[in-house]
Amino acid sequence: MAKKYEHIFFDLDHTLWDFDTNSVATLKDLFQELRLQGIATDDFEHFHTTYHHHNNTYWERFRKGHINRAELRWRRMWRTLVDFKLTDEVLAKKMSEKYLEILPTKTSLFEGCMELLNYLADKKYPMHIITNGFELTQHMKLKNSGIGHFFTEVVTSEQSGIMKPHAAIFEYALTKTGTSADKSIMVGDTLEVDILGALNAGMDAAYYNPTVPHTSKIKPTYVLANLGELMHIL
Repeated sequence: MAKKYEHIFFDLDHTLWDFDTNSVATLKDLFQELRLQGIATDDFEHFHTTYHHHNNTYWERFRKGHINRAELRWRRMWRTLVDFKLTDEVLAKKMSEKYLEILPTKTSLFEGCMELLNYLADKKYPMHIITNGFELTQHMKLKNSGIGHFFTEVVTSEQSGIMKPHAAIFEYALTKTGTSADKSIMVGDTLEVDILGALNAGMDAAYYNPTVPHTSKIKPTYVLANLGELMHIL
């Protein structure tokens, strides 16, 4: 029987690369290196929670086109500092530079990631990445975590000039990889970004986010409790 899918597309952050674990580790390094406990707060958990809130807010504004990439990078840090009564723009920009320097050196992957990628490689599936992350940062994450060699194409929003969930970035990826929507599947963790965008481009989509119950009106082709379940589909 012929394979239903010929190309597999993955999101990177929160799908294969464990962004939350790696981000916390990066923020801890940053907190210590810049001695933020002496000028902002001694409570790292409070600092991390505050940053996480503002990071999500600024990413949403970025996806909607309200701010540019450079503003996203430093303003999420600046707004975090403001909550601790610091309005130091220079420090915020230094934090941004250090964060993006340290983050891609972290290597935590989700459980089952390597097993899945090896399985798909053995099955000779061409695999690709579609990500809203920054070009250089995403390539460094792939290289440092030891999974870069699995992927033929890495399509970033920075490279393509289009962001998920716009169907155009998925269509761009399909053209770049020489395939079509009916022969492809997208695997991602965000219904409103990865899954909706892929569905709108005519692709099947597998939703993987075991920490968030699937209660949305968006209907993915598959819902995965763990990455290993994808091996039963492909």
